[in-house]
Amino acid sequence: MADSPPSRPLVPPGPPALEDPSQHGQMEGVDESTWMDVIQKMDEVYSQLVLDEIELEQKNTELEQSQQFIFSVLSAMSDVLLVCDENGVIEETNAALRELVGRSDADLRGTAIHDLLADEASAVRVQLVLANAAPSRQGEGVELNLFDAQRQSVPVDANCTPRISPHGRRVGTVFVGRPTAEIKRAFHELHAAHEALKRAQQQLLHSEKMASLGRLVAGVAHELNNPISFVLGNVHALSRYSDRLGRYLAAVHAGEAPAQLAEMRTRLRIEHLLSDLPSLIEGTLEGAQRTADIVNGLKRFSAMDPEARASVPLNDVIERAIHWVSKGTAPSFEMKWQPGPPCRVTASAGQLQQVLMNLLQNACDAAASRGGGHPVLWIDTEQDGPWVRLRLRDNGPGIPPEHLTRIFDPFFTTKPVGKGTGLGLSISYGIVEQHGGKLSARNHPDGGAEFTLELPLAG
Repeated sequence: MADSPPSRPLVPPGPPALEDPSQHGQMEGVDESTWMDVIQKMDEVYSQLVLDEIELEQKNTELEQSQQFIFSVLSAMSDVLLVCDENGVIEETNAALRELVGRSDADLRGTAIHDLLADEASAVRVQLVLANAAPSRQGEGVELNLFDAQRQSVPVDANCTPRISPHGRRVGTVFVGRPTAEIKRAFHELHAAHEALKRAQQQLLHSEKMASLGRLVAGVAHELNNPISFVLGNVHALSRYSDRLGRYLAAVHAGEAPAQLAEMRTRLRIEHLLSDLPSLIEGTLEGAQRTADIVNGLKRFSAMDPEARASVPLNDVIERAIHWVSKGTAPSFEMKWQPGPPCRVTASAGQLQQVLMNLLQNACDAAASRGGGHPVLWIDTEQDGPWVRLRLRDNGPGIPPEHLTRIFDPFFTTKPVGKGTGLGLSISYGIVEQHGGKLSARNHPDGGAEFTLELPLAG
């Protein structure tokens, strides 16, 4: 914006000198009092003229200050500003726009706004804005691509506001925009960082799940050993039976005498073999199915299923968690739980089981650390309107009051080094929140720690 020229004070001429009427004689019909009135009036007019001049100087100074203020504001704006008339001819710009396009104010004035647009789509958008006969006073947002100083396309998010004359007629448009290239780059970097954080979180979740599973390896091995041993024993028996049947059928096909076949049938216990085969086959299938169920349970628990959500029977998940933790815990640990009324929650079965196993394992460790006495864990559920509430209480030493506010913090643990990662409760808390539930801890009035898990019922 060009600076206005300095104002020059206007000095009004002094009042005209009046000749003394006494030197030339009084004018006919005009006495001295009349002359005094005229002189007084001229003095008043001159005084008013001086006051008007002073006021004019003040107004001029205020105008210059306003111009300087507007100029400083436009120069300080980080957003680009462009003012054009109703035909799209540029009338005013600010320093940010001139710096962006690499052109001076004199070069931009009087040129068409279309000269700054880098593509046809931007030209169409500007033309629609200029042709809008009833624009909103609040303006409208458009995305434009402008040429920068190197004639490269720069995206700008602009707000277009109509410029209205004192008579209410639209006389132009004001474009105020912000280059979004840096913002978009920062957004993409933020998005990439967020995705990396999500991947790291899922890896951490899976690692903690594997750590929980590792603590149960001994119990899992024992659980698998029983059905596998049963299947192996049955297979060995079936192998012996198969050898006997093969020898007997070979004698039958060789045409041996009936008496000899009867003797062989008795010696090889063919009747007992045939009656024992169904139970052997049934037992083998049962053992194989039991092994498959155990393996499938391990796969469900260890699988990475962060987004899987389904209607899950809560009692079944609790039973599986108790089963697996019991296999990896000292046999003396007692879990008191009676299944409540059937209820279903919308959840990831694997993640929910991980939460319960973490809570059960922590309760077992806390109760066992007390020393002496019989470690016990009480588990109960209740439905409260659209919620189901699961409580787990142990008879351990409880949670120190100074730790209650930090119990769900990442990497916080009271276990000895190498006995815990400090992530189990933190990850469990996050999983419950993702499922729309709540996880809290307190010290029970009767002793021990109590964790309360609340989940919304399915449907």
